[in-house]
Amino acid sequence: MNWTGPLRKINDFRFEIPSTYQGAQHNLQMKTSGVIYANDKMIECIRMDNAPEQVANVTMLPGIVGKSLAMPDIHWGYGFPIGGVAAMDEEFGVVSPGGVGYDINCGVRLIRTNLQFNDLNLQKIQALVDEMFINVPSGLGSKAKVHLNRKQLDDVLKLGAKWAIENGYGWNEDAEYLEEHGCLEYADISKTSNEAKQRGAPQLGSLGAGNHFLEIQKVEEIFDPIAAKTFGIKNTGQIMVMIHTGSRGFGHQVCTDHLRILEQAVKKYNIWLPDRQLACAPVTSHEGQDYLKAMACAANFAWCNRQMIVHWVRESFEKILHQQAEDLDMGIVYDVCHNIAKLEEHEIEGKKRKVYVHRKGATRSFGPDRQEIPLKYRDVGQPVLIPGDMGTESYLLRGTKNSEETFGSTCHGAGRVMSRTEAVHRYRGEQIMNELRKKGIYAHPASWKVMAEEAPDAYKDVSEVVNVTHGAGISLKVAKLIPLGVVKG
Repeated sequence: MNWTGPLRKINDFRFEIPSTYQGAQHNLQMKTSGVIYANDKMIECIRMDNAPEQVANVTMLPGIVGKSLAMPDIHWGYGFPIGGVAAMDEEFGVVSPGGVGYDINCGVRLIRTNLQFNDLNLQKIQALVDEMFINVPSGLGSKAKVHLNRKQLDDVLKLGAKWAIENGYGWNEDAEYLEEHGCLEYADISKTSNEAKQRGAPQLGSLGAGNHFLEIQKVEEIFDPIAAKTFGIKNTGQIMVMIHTGSRGFGHQVCTDHLRILEQAVKKYNIWLPDRQLACAPVTSHEGQDYLKAMACAANFAWCNRQMIVHWVRESFEKILHQQAEDLDMGIVYDVCHNIAKLEEHEIEGKKRKVYVHRKGATRSFGPDRQEIPLKYRDVGQPVLIPGDMGTESYLLRGTKNSEETFGSTCHGAGRVMSRTEAVHRYRGEQIMNELRKKGIYAHPASWKVMAEEAPDAYKDVSEVVNVTHGAGISLKVAKLIPLGVVKG
């Protein structure tokens, strides 16, 4: 269904849904306006998806602060659009799982190396990719190599990446370069179900399926040499590794469990919604707090998951290249999460204020001087990692002070324009793999089906998405990374 409502162009990178729009729900009023970050070309595609209706619906949530926002990778989601951002008042707002998503803390981690493109021939890239495929379980229903008992899993849910590092899966300094240091300390395991734990226990340390990947990349272009050097990028041709995965079945079950509870809370607290998928509860209610504490457990699971994968990536490089990971300088540049809701302090209408920021398919993009950023990066801003789809470039950006208009948020990737079902009907996995090889990219997929689902043409142009965020000033380009080899989950 196409969006037929109003979209007023503010400037080359912003479109507004005015607060006078009533939409399909004539009994509810918008409490604020919606803003979509896009250019003229992209806005037509966004209209066809009808995701603007979801942007408008979010404006009707109790206690929303500022505007309902959507990044240029916006597309239709559950309740909130994917690419949606909204802040809720600390006292009078609500928390909504639809504003976080099912794959809680799906995120991206970037590892640098001191290797140059000339150090790796095609055979070595293929060997590295094949070894990572062996070392990191991937694909639908993939099970981990590490078998946890219940106490160990509980410790993971409480400690996040810290558990992995303390148990030998990483370096002591790794946690410094993870969003929230890889742990939300208010996680409460009593708020998670046995079913969630049963789903999560066999999956810790696995890549999963869908758009998740491990990718060997090279730096193709540097836009901001000062920021690039600060982030550990010295020159074009430098080899990097990107990891994209989340909380697997554990996070999905946490979302499912608490959606049921919050659907009842809507009735209990007499909350009127334009869409039942926006099920929510007051942030101060025990239902709202229980969800946040369970969500934190899933976020910690995801950070630990990515940390264990980092360890096995380092081991893969050591085995194939016969050098220690320390000698290869395989440090973490940064780790960002895409699907999360957190209490943060932001400047709103000239005053500092704490709000619960929902980011669903959106990346934190804090500007310089924020205390949450590693000291090493504080002068230039937070590293922002934007993965491309399989076969296209990814980007390293930096956060800006201008991002306060989006509560310190930016896009999270290319954004789909074609469903997985449609992609499977249109493409063959073998065909996509051959096309990638012609581009000099070696792919090792878990299945041919996932290769078809993740065909590059099923996504928006990531460069165009990033150019909008750069033009709008909410995150600025630092470097472009192109793929050399990819493990596809």
